[in-house]
Amino acid sequence: MTLFRDKYRIETTRLHGWDYAAAGWYFVTICTRDRLPFFGEIRGGEMHLSPIGEIACEYWMQIPQHTAGNVDLDAFVVMPNHAHGIIVIRDTDAPVETLQCNVVETLHCNVSTTTTPNPMAHISPRAGSLGAIIRSYKSAVSRWCAQNGYSEFGWQARFYDHIIRNETDLQNIRRYILENPLRWEDDRNHPENLWM
Repeated sequence: MTLFRDKYRIETTRLHGWDYAAAGWYFVTICTRDRLPFFGEIRGGEMHLSPIGEIACEYWMQIPQHTAGNVDLDAFVVMPNHAHGIIVIRDTDAPVETLQCNVVETLHCNVSTTTTPNPMAHISPRAGSLGAIIRSYKSAVSRWCAQNGYSEFGWQARFYDHIIRNETDLQNIRRYILENPLRWEDDRNHPENLWM
């Protein structure tokens, strides 16, 4: 933590120098405020969505419709107090070095895995960036909750991201996402594990 204007602030978890609007595969985790189980519950290794969980799922699936046509989605799961998903930002002018993904669960994409230095990347998210996509998604879910009598709902202020750089990483993350409900009891976001 650093001191800024007499207040402590948490350092960014974003990769310094990376342009988060650049083509890439991004693993994202978004948590609810205080990790409260607004989205539903796990029973028998399966997620049972609450009305808020259904909206969180529905609005996630609509992300490509609200972008400039260069965003695809891959594996995704809504858990009781968080969501995991893979967002793919495509670039029609992708450099030669690309990640080939020809897996049944996903669209076929060629995405750059090279780092694009950008001195402005640490400033507020620009349109089409991962930060702007997540901000719009969280805002849409929050707005629906406020309009439908779920005023207690809230998001954690930040989100976690991981830049996927190769096929092995992609497969491991897909497996983690898809198996997450089966491992809920051991999940670090499970309410009984939060203070361990």
